[in-house]
Amino acid sequence: MCWAGRIMLGTFSILLVLVHAAAACEFGPFPYRATGIVCRMTKPAALLLNQETAQVIQAAFRNAKFPNITGERSMRLLGRVAYGLSNIQVNDLSIERSEVELKEDNAIHISIKNVTALFRGTLTYGYAGAWFLQLFHSVDFEIESSIDLQLNINLMCQKDQVAPDVSDCYLAFHKLTLHLQGDKEPGWLKQLFTDFISFTLKLVLKREVCKEINAVAQTLTSFILDLAANFVRDKDIIVDISLASDTVIKASYIESHHKGLVLYKNNSSVLSDSVFSPSLLTESRMLYFWLSEHSLSSLATAAFLDGRLVLSLRGEKLQELFEMEDTEAQRKAVQRIFQGTSYNDSVAKVWSLTQPQISLQPEGTVVRSLVAVEVSILQAGEEPLVTLYMEKEIMVTIQATYAEKKLILQPVDSSVEIKVFKCAADPSEEDPSIQSFLQNMILVAGIPEITSGMGSALTSLMNSKRLDLFDIINPEIITRKGYVIVQLDFGFPSNLLLNFLEKSF
Repeated sequence: MCWAGRIMLGTFSILLVLVHAAAACEFGPFPYRATGIVCRMTKPAALLLNQETAQVIQAAFRNAKFPNITGERSMRLLGRVAYGLSNIQVNDLSIERSEVELKEDNAIHISIKNVTALFRGTLTYGYAGAWFLQLFHSVDFEIESSIDLQLNINLMCQKDQVAPDVSDCYLAFHKLTLHLQGDKEPGWLKQLFTDFISFTLKLVLKREVCKEINAVAQTLTSFILDLAANFVRDKDIIVDISLASDTVIKASYIESHHKGLVLYKNNSSVLSDSVFSPSLLTESRMLYFWLSEHSLSSLATAAFLDGRLVLSLRGEKLQELFEMEDTEAQRKAVQRIFQGTSYNDSVAKVWSLTQPQISLQPEGTVVRSLVAVEVSILQAGEEPLVTLYMEKEIMVTIQATYAEKKLILQPVDSSVEIKVFKCAADPSEEDPSIQSFLQNMILVAGIPEITSGMGSALTSLMNSKRLDLFDIINPEIITRKGYVIVQLDFGFPSNLLLNFLEKSF
């Protein structure tokens, strides 16, 4: 595969979020042991973003603040000649192509070929002749240019986060032609000022354009960092995505390692035995995320402590749950539990009594927890009447998929053991039919309903973080013992970074 192609500067702001140079950060002799989350972005993912190359480079040129350029020179017969260029603006910028290389020295090399731009402004000049004759003129000018840009983005680590350095920026001019207003001025005058200003103008353009490109890189990096930080934060639950080890940069991918620790109300999990190894990931897809069992388990614990593992059902949802089959035994059990009350006047509450235990296996994500179920009848002006309460130990294996911008959690194996059972219709617990019905209902309908609700809630949460703006293509969620891999191709939302830049400058 040929890696050469166009690429937008914003691509590298995304890459910068994922990588860093180790010069300013120390990770110890065994950094992988503290790695909870890994991101690998392959070259095709970066090249995908090439459609906005011209727009982002245009933003850098357009937002560059070109200072006035002044100079003077002594000429025989003409005396001292002084000039000034002011109100310099750039127009009609186009880019022929861009090429990129990932270097194992923790740098990204970008070569942008044949940037053509038209600079416009005002030329003011004056000279004192040998016979004390003074003449002063102001004319509009245009400068046609053809430039190659070479950017070497060095990646520095500051406070466990990436900081790009684009100071290694070089402009090569293939063409720099001055046109005075309508070419009405004498040819000798045009040539005179072209010779005078070309060297100074090249220095100014290089300084200002490179400074602006560096500023754009910094701004975009901050934007992506903020976007990433917001994605892994929801109220009091925060995932620490600060860097855990040195970046791996190959010709075909960039790989970053993050702590993945879960912070909840100033309490943090601890990870020191990660099973990550770079060999666990391949290069056939555009984007990979490696997630440790520790990180997912810590998230489940934080959700439990924050009181989020609660589900309430009523109305049609409650009816679907309790009328999964149309049998005489089912009808009698429902009648006794609800005492003839409609589903709209009843509510079922399901919540986790203990912290869920998460185990990642090849078969899927195994979840163990002690769960309570309570069915209440709502009475006008009175406290709800609890007609059923039970505690059950559940073990369920869940397989996750992502399709049509929705996360789907599918239980593939489950078991239920009732620990506590209280039913107003059977206070002596002598009728096994109700327990049998409820156990069957939990396995057949209850667990799928709960996992479906969790999938919908997680989908809403991810979409609130703007994940639905991306086109996620053929995602695969692969579980292995102790970790899960998410691999996918994607489409980047057009103009996302450009719109941000336009608001920022």
